[in-house]
Amino acid sequence: MFLHLDLDCFFVSAHRTVDKTLEDIPAAVGGRSNLNIFSSKKEIRKISENGGAFVSTILTNEGEKSFKEYFVDENGRIRGIITTASYEARAFGVKTAMSVNEALRLCPKLKMIPPNYPLYHDLSKKLCELLKKEIPLVEQYSIDEFFGDLSGYIKEEEVEEFALKLKQKIKKELDLPISIGIAPSKYLSKLITEYAKPDGIKFVRKEHIKNFTRDIPIEEFPGIGKKYQLKLRGYGIRTLGDIESKKELFYSWKKPGIELYNRICGIEDNKLNLQRDKKSIGIGRSFDSIKDREELIRRVTILSRYLSFIVKKSNKNPLSYALQIKYESRIKSKDFINVNRIFNEEDFKAHIKKLFLKNDNHPSQGVIQLNITVYNFSKPNDYTYNIFEYENDLKKRELGNKIQILREKYGVDIIKTAAEIKKDN
Repeated sequence: MFLHLDLDCFFVSAHRTVDKTLEDIPAAVGGRSNLNIFSSKKEIRKISENGGAFVSTILTNEGEKSFKEYFVDENGRIRGIITTASYEARAFGVKTAMSVNEALRLCPKLKMIPPNYPLYHDLSKKLCELLKKEIPLVEQYSIDEFFGDLSGYIKEEEVEEFALKLKQKIKKELDLPISIGIAPSKYLSKLITEYAKPDGIKFVRKEHIKNFTRDIPIEEFPGIGKKYQLKLRGYGIRTLGDIESKKELFYSWKKPGIELYNRICGIEDNKLNLQRDKKSIGIGRSFDSIKDREELIRRVTILSRYLSFIVKKSNKNPLSYALQIKYESRIKSKDFINVNRIFNEEDFKAHIKKLFLKNDNHPSQGVIQLNITVYNFSKPNDYTYNIFEYENDLKKRELGNKIQILREKYGVDIIKTAAEIKKDN
């Protein structure tokens, strides 16, 4: 038997744990592209301690800023999008990914809250630790979602009582509301959680699954995106009940079709992913159009420093680096480079700068987004080198390790290069 646990309106709920004036009112957390990394002002940034999918995320706390300080730009415009809305706000039509401007038009009394990422990650980590003490196998699926495998641990007739006690414990110790779906397989439990919200428990036994899912639209099943929905509708498949008799069709689509069919039908869907290793690590920022190439190179250098910090914190050695540039015309330019070296910040910055200069194909246009990604992580000594490069790389890595210690203790901005400082400062 599987549990899926989903924290209700997590970011808003997190703020309610420390500010009770937010209870029972329309409230929402909004986000803006974190551009203060390009500022010369000193900011306190923390590192997420969560493992797996949440390793080494650079976190900033904007929660102490006022609405005007965070959501209003230097030109007096309200910026940002909704990342989480309370149920009271949703009643007015406020929803995730909506602009803050639109949300305030729908709900003028909406309490907008700047994000506090250290708080969210701290609560997520505490919940993960709590669950691992109560459930034999736990998978952290996202910052606010978890799976639990109760097979051989809790009897079916006792599972609802177990879930209720667990829910009460989470509320008592962390002051967080949570919804729990219970089913014989992993992804069906996630589907069923939607019918437990808000702040409830829903259990569907194996013999009732087929009847329960029969009329559920395909778009409600986790993992069926818009393209796949169109594909399924082309075969006359509109509900989950339409799928069971189409096994041959789904299996003809090889691995993606087989996995989807099995998940929907609860077949062989009984393994948790207990270790989520990242395939890549990236960082990016969107901003108002910038034509000044010196400023863009400065920002590329700063992003490279931050990504280097994250990579070293993750103890990875990437052999491939990629850069994407997005212009004001929405045209994109991207490229990558493969290296066979021990990762170090100095060489990484140089490679990314070269990628920018090589691929800035529209120099008369302003740039509105920069993204840097590293991937193709090597195993120890899983790369080629000559002895002279290797010795030099070892020296650079040793220096980088010392800088890393200082940054972890005093902040990511404690050591910068001259190229990262604005000339007018």
